[in-house]
Amino acid sequence: METTASILDKVNSPEDVKKLSLSEMNELAKEIRHYIVKKVNATGGHLAPNLGMVEATIALHYVFNSPDDKLVFDVSHQCYPHKFLTGRKEGFTDPDKYYTYSGYTAPEESEHDWFKIGHTATSVSLAAGLAKARDLKGGKENVVAIIGDGSLSGGEAYEGLNNAAVLNSNIIVVVNDNDMSIAENQGGLYSNLKLLKETKGKAECNFFKALGFDYCYIEEGHDIEKLIALFNKVKDANHPVLVHMHTIKGKGLDVAEHNKEHYHWIIPGELNPDFKFEASGEDYGTITRNYLEKKAEKDDSLIVISPATPGVSGFTPEFREKLGKQYTDVGIAEEHAVAFASGLAKRGAKPVLAMMSSFVQRTYDQISQDLALNSNPATLLIFWGGISGADATHLTTFDIPLISNIPNMVYLAPTCKEEYLRMLDWSVEQTKYPVAIRVPASAAFVSGKDDDTDYSVLNKYKLEEKGSKVAIIGLGTFFELGKKVKAVLSDKLGINATLINPKFITGLDEEMLEGLKQEHDIVITLEDGELDGGFGEKITRFYGTSGMKVLNYGSKKEFTDRVPLETLYERYHLTPDLIAEDIKACL
Repeated sequence: METTASILDKVNSPEDVKKLSLSEMNELAKEIRHYIVKKVNATGGHLAPNLGMVEATIALHYVFNSPDDKLVFDVSHQCYPHKFLTGRKEGFTDPDKYYTYSGYTAPEESEHDWFKIGHTATSVSLAAGLAKARDLKGGKENVVAIIGDGSLSGGEAYEGLNNAAVLNSNIIVVVNDNDMSIAENQGGLYSNLKLLKETKGKAECNFFKALGFDYCYIEEGHDIEKLIALFNKVKDANHPVLVHMHTIKGKGLDVAEHNKEHYHWIIPGELNPDFKFEASGEDYGTITRNYLEKKAEKDDSLIVISPATPGVSGFTPEFREKLGKQYTDVGIAEEHAVAFASGLAKRGAKPVLAMMSSFVQRTYDQISQDLALNSNPATLLIFWGGISGADATHLTTFDIPLISNIPNMVYLAPTCKEEYLRMLDWSVEQTKYPVAIRVPASAAFVSGKDDDTDYSVLNKYKLEEKGSKVAIIGLGTFFELGKKVKAVLSDKLGINATLINPKFITGLDEEMLEGLKQEHDIVITLEDGELDGGFGEKITRFYGTSGMKVLNYGSKKEFTDRVPLETLYERYHLTPDLIAEDIKACL
């Protein structure tokens, strides 16, 4: 363990912050920033957003009395300094404890955290609920929502602000305006924020005042003394107040200040002088990007959409610039993105919307009502779907049950590059269905075989290898697991299993499934996601009145939190040997 600097030694709780002099608080900010850089470089994680919130967090804890006063951090991209000051500094100063604490606020860690938050635009709504409950119960504490990093472009932020503004009691919204989202800010609201910054908060056109907030502006978002003065001014206000605070994303780290998008989140070791990023070959991001570039050159009606997360899908700044008007970042607004894509498709454009699996959850009603009910032919690319060892707030196991049970949707699961490109091209060109493609969350696999599938003939599975007794249906990325299970069954049980690539998540190939009854006793399904409401259960239901035994493999319905993938695979029996043992017992 590295010996912590002297000021940080004194701080184990917010009460200790209140005992510091101004010079000590400024020194504390330097120490916190030093350890954030060191820890995040070792583990990976959110870097630039946290560096920009250090002074403001110190000032908040100096003025307010957490946990009596309640601080709610939006999306938690900015909560690391808060963790330093609330008894969790060893998670940043001691390398042996780097993985002790979540990268997000977590009530099980500290009484100073009120919610597990990893998705955006939620803080104002959550804080409004806390404030209303306080009023109902006769409480007197302050409730403070801290929102930034482009979160104001999310629909829930507008809904929360709209209701918080008429609460008629204490709620303080701190807008951390660092001129950035994950990538560049997008949307008309940010023009008003820019105007307010340029006029030091004095512009007559003021979105927040129009809603009804008592508005305060501070240009010096890294000046602890001025922040303390302002927070003292708004503390215990008996009406809704909004503090507009100008900060620098990546503050104190030159490379992060000058390349805010790249250093929003980094991989381990990226700040080392000798760091070299070595691409491990072609991936599905580059495959997607190359396809869309070529398609856009030939077809002016193609348009690519990202909801503020271009890096997830490999949409580099160069790619975005090259596409020009054929690329749109709608900000952190997945719901709008889906409806926007539906409108584009209705008017004859060819929209391709790329989203991370974890964020699709925000779009259920829009996929169902705005898109699928209208059968508009938009293409949704779902990235990173699958069982993972991620934080509980960023799990990617739920997209199959969510999307595959909406009528009219076609959800496809490619197993290789060739299938993916064929599916993508078919989806972009066809005009009958809203289509989602679960982009493999793995290294690009090239089969070397052309895919000549006619995907307009829905729900036709591909019989890859004909066998008997056991049929293995391996969906998407788990098709490779199916191959391994087939090999183990052959080696250990002498069974030549049938191997099937279903390709379609949203429907059943009833003809093929019926045919399996003739020479098979067991069907096993493999899917990289939650079983409840998933793909395998549809197969089980099909065979419900027959004598066919069906074993479904995937994840349980649970929120896991940073559980190693290998541990989860063991827990879910997602290894060839464990599956083979289950089949043997069943036989």
